[in-house]
Amino acid sequence: MKSIKIFAPATVANLSCGFDVLGCCLDTIGDEMIISITEEPGVKITKIEGADLPFETHKNVAGVAVESFLSAYGKDIGVTIEIYKKIKAGSGIGSSAASSAGAVWAINHLLGNPFTPQKLVEFAMQGEKLASGNAHADNVAPALLGGFTLVRSYSPLDIIKLHSPKDLVMTVIHPQIEVKTSDSRSVIKHNVTLKKAIQQWGNVGGLVAGLFTEDYDLIGRSLEDVIIEPLRSILIPEFDTVKKAAIQKGALGAGISGSGPSIFALSKGMKTANDVADTIKDIYSKTGIDFDIHISKINDQGVKIIN
Repeated sequence: MKSIKIFAPATVANLSCGFDVLGCCLDTIGDEMIISITEEPGVKITKIEGADLPFETHKNVAGVAVESFLSAYGKDIGVTIEIYKKIKAGSGIGSSAASSAGAVWAINHLLGNPFTPQKLVEFAMQGEKLASGNAHADNVAPALLGGFTLVRSYSPLDIIKLHSPKDLVMTVIHPQIEVKTSDSRSVIKHNVTLKKAIQQWGNVGGLVAGLFTEDYDLIGRSLEDVIIEPLRSILIPEFDTVKKAAIQKGALGAGISGSGPSIFALSKGMKTANDVADTIKDIYSKTGIDFDIHISKINDQGVKIIN
């Protein structure tokens, strides 16, 4: 039996202006998984710790992603999956994406890397489709490629890895309330005004340019969402207060992480990121809502092998 243990990272998707197309990979938050190739054909999930998730392959995002991989691989092999969840479901930092991306990355590695990272994104997207009803790539792409990624196109799929300035640090608060991706998508309007669309794609271009030129002021100015955030933020307690306080404390910008309820703040330097975390703690400590705070540099590698 061939076996591998991997770290499947959490991710922050959308990054304010880039709904369904932008995301980045975190370094200190993630699941652990053990993926093995066995003689008995088929995909089996043999262990799950840290979350109440289905063991049935067709109901589990990792199982669905691996089945998509094996269908394209074309050879009848056996795979077993152990999942040690440390990213809470519904947290908004890519819990389902970590399982999907980690599983396909690991089986690809064990088989000698027959597929490119971009092809792995396609397989992992099937897990996202199971989780939310939509095969989006803004979490699985950075989990697999590392750093910041842009989904330039979904049809055909075209993923671009962006530059990741080394000084960027992410602070994420996860309120212990669940906002399902499917629910948060239901509040989104399907039509937007041309004026708002122009603002939004200007910010996407500005953020990409800011990352490549390491222009931190430009990055901060571009972390603005005029389309999705005004609708989704009402689902998150103290969102406006947290965002304003984070920026006042020195964060480049702040917004909703994925579909929420987590809120991210992007800072230049670890000191600012820690100051932002302390400020956010003070705000949420008064709400009576339990919460977690994560501080992480950007993980430019993505899924990785651990001992």
